[in-house]
Amino acid sequence: LQRGPLVVAPRAGSFAAMPALESLQYSNRSLKILDQLKVPQAKEYIDVPDAKCAWSVVKKMQVRGAPLIAIISALGLAVEADGKLRASAFAGAAEAAAWLKEQMAYLRTSRPTAVNLFNAMDALTKVVETAAGAGGDAAAVLEAYIAAAEAMLEEDVRSNRAIGECGADAILEAAKRAGRGDAAMRVLTICNTGALATAGWGTALGIIRSLHARGRLERAFACETRPYNQGSRLTAFELVEDGIPGTLICDSMAASLMQRQGVDAVVVGADRVAANGDSANKIGTYSLSVLARHHGVPFFVAAPTTTLDAGTASGAEITIEDRPAEELCCIDAGGARHRIAAEGIDCWNPAFDVAPCALIDGIITERGLVPRAAGSEAFDVKGLLASATS
Repeated sequence: LQRGPLVVAPRAGSFAAMPALESLQYSNRSLKILDQLKVPQAKEYIDVPDAKCAWSVVKKMQVRGAPLIAIISALGLAVEADGKLRASAFAGAAEAAAWLKEQMAYLRTSRPTAVNLFNAMDALTKVVETAAGAGGDAAAVLEAYIAAAEAMLEEDVRSNRAIGECGADAILEAAKRAGRGDAAMRVLTICNTGALATAGWGTALGIIRSLHARGRLERAFACETRPYNQGSRLTAFELVEDGIPGTLICDSMAASLMQRQGVDAVVVGADRVAANGDSANKIGTYSLSVLARHHGVPFFVAAPTTTLDAGTASGAEITIEDRPAEELCCIDAGGARHRIAAEGIDCWNPAFDVAPCALIDGIITERGLVPRAAGSEAFDVKGLLASATS
């Protein structure tokens, strides 16, 4: 590929051990979230005192990203559970457990595609049932839930760092096979998969951070990610805040970028990875997988094991969330909504699409790369998850 000149603006700052931006602030059983609808114009944190508020900020996309949706939902209920604990609101363990399970069932209804939320609620339900059956009182059940939710927060940060290192290794190995073993990498991504989509560091953007930390990143390219503009609003903001060299492109520029400038790898996140490796992610991801294959660019999916869904056979079974037409027809700016499409036009606005396993070169988790199934283009997601629990 011929690499032409890029028009770039100088960037100040240097790489930090952890991202400058915090998607959430949790301490003393109190939770605040960064209102991502106001980024990059403002950094405003809002309180999340209970499950109802947690459901609302997820539904409104004030927080988004599969790992973060699960964490905020779990912690929002933990904050409310602490209030119930202080108020001695339940007569016994069974009553406390029933209330927690009712709230978790409600939290599951916020957004349907990201499997992390459902996996987190499943795990927390087991914690509650175990605590309720252990002969303790209501306080023991509530404390068990709170401790488990807080542990999920800590584990998310650890797993993200591991994904970053594993992904950096995978991209550099692919570059070595392509004869660019000593080069700094040019990596394309879509949506936002960084500190603002997780409890910290990020998945796909975490890999870019890890490459930058090693001195092996030439430039990150961020797709704008219409219609919600997570790439321009959030990923570009993270890159600037952390002093990582980055260039913003329109989604429709990706093919031309690969053809004219050259890209060493595409790395994306995921909201759900089916048992065969089909990966649901932000709308536009499927297009990137097709373009990457045509141009001979390695295409990687970065996802924690909490995003792997062994119970869903393929991408055809994944529920794809449809978003309101206003998100496509309008732009919010300066505190006002501006219509950019003609009144009366019909809209189709799916939030996600599915990259097929055959177009994915590697699925990167905190436990390493998901292996291929023997003699198949499919990935062995069940095998990886089974080995992780054995």
